[in-house]
Amino acid sequence: MFRSLRRALCVAAALLLPLAGVQSARADATAEAPGAGYWHTSGRQILDAAGQPVRIAGINWFGFETSNRVAHGLWTRDYKSMIDQIRSLGYNTLRVPYSDDILKPGAMPEGINLDGRNTDLRGLTSLQVLDKIVAYAGQSGLKVVLDRHRPDAAGQSALWYTASVPESTWITNLKALAARYKGNSTVIGIDLHNEPHDPACWGCGDTSRDWRLAAERAGNAVLSVNPELLIMVEGVQTFNGNSIWWGGNLMGAAQYPVRLDVANRLVYSAHDYATSVAEQSWFTDPSFPANMPGIWDKYWGYLFKQNIAPVWLGEFGTTLKPSVDQKWLAELVKYLRSTSAYGTDSFHWTFWSWNPNSGDTGGILKDDWQTVDTVKDAYLAPVKAPGFGGGGTGPGPGGPGDPTPTCTAAYTVSSDWGGGFNAEVKVTNTSGVPLKSWQVSWTWSGSQKVTSMWNASYTQSGATVTAVNAAHNGSVPVAGSTSFGLGGAPGGGSVPSVRCTAT
Repeated sequence: MFRSLRRALCVAAALLLPLAGVQSARADATAEAPGAGYWHTSGRQILDAAGQPVRIAGINWFGFETSNRVAHGLWTRDYKSMIDQIRSLGYNTLRVPYSDDILKPGAMPEGINLDGRNTDLRGLTSLQVLDKIVAYAGQSGLKVVLDRHRPDAAGQSALWYTASVPESTWITNLKALAARYKGNSTVIGIDLHNEPHDPACWGCGDTSRDWRLAAERAGNAVLSVNPELLIMVEGVQTFNGNSIWWGGNLMGAAQYPVRLDVANRLVYSAHDYATSVAEQSWFTDPSFPANMPGIWDKYWGYLFKQNIAPVWLGEFGTTLKPSVDQKWLAELVKYLRSTSAYGTDSFHWTFWSWNPNSGDTGGILKDDWQTVDTVKDAYLAPVKAPGFGGGGTGPGPGGPGDPTPTCTAAYTVSSDWGGGFNAEVKVTNTSGVPLKSWQVSWTWSGSQKVTSMWNASYTQSGATVTAVNAAHNGSVPVAGSTSFGLGGAPGGGSVPSVRCTAT
């Protein structure tokens, strides 16, 4: 994306969460468990060490690429609780952005609260803190993709090198990280460089600008150290006069594919964003959002659909405030192929971001670094990894193998000004199976009427209201939750008892 707009406030330190089909949340999972070991590719799919197909369905947790030189949020929370929460929501991979600054000798993190939390991080360098995060992520059943996000903490770079960080340093540091985690299959891959953009080219042959050639040099250097790693190669901005988001243009890969010395290690990666990042012509097209699949096909989706290689949408995000962004995200999630319909034969993804302090997208966490934005998270529910629903290491309250979907709902008044009020209703899956749909009903004691509702549709008969999930949030993973909101009038009424039913 156009980082001049977005990355001034945030840098993408990305952690990839555990893979699709991971059946155990612990590092002692058997070798037969889906997702075990290193991963490799076969056509458009990614397979685990046993040859079982898996799906990257994760989140970006940034900070190592900033001047803090460490994942953000540790000023208020323990890193283990952060990873536990990520896993509980059903994300299976962490994409962790970093800059080359963390590989400088003695580079120390800033902004970690060590008062009763993160105590095992005291005195550690940034790389040693990264070791701790990788270790706990692996123990929790997650996978990690390291993302070389910036040459230094100062900001994005169009090319993979700068005057102060030459290509030789870039490659040396990539090899150092590959060696550091060699034999540790929690780290499944490296994203070579974040968002190459103009004047970067693809296939032009100019070694100072041709990102495809640079990716081959770096990717082969990494594989010379650890041939088990996946090599994630992002697109550029412009190819043959066609421009899209930074890193989002993979049109050139058809004519000029990336050639690696080790077979079945290449994953192409694109980025895509909504209007909260920047306006684009396709958002105002009269056919929007029906026009979007054709755009995605053109720039990167064709690689998957033609069985050329796996495609990983490494970043996509939005504040969800404009209605156009809501339509964009719903359409994109549908394009990525739902787990229920396609399983692991799907696009891979890591959402931007876990952090709430991404200036133009916000995050899955709200500003308190604790509360989940359940509306945003619910959009992603259909594409979370198969066999890896939210809810920690065990089944939900319905009991092991309980085939009956059940739910509860909690009604909270968020504001009341006498003449009207706003409320939020949180729906939680209390069964041992994912929900396909849900319905919430209540009866007000007064004369209240619904004046508006979002993320659900409703009918009202007298004082009784029945709300039904929207298309994007009917699917709720085990122990997961979603929410909808409403406006009503008049205010001053009591909180009603709510009933939830599910299928």
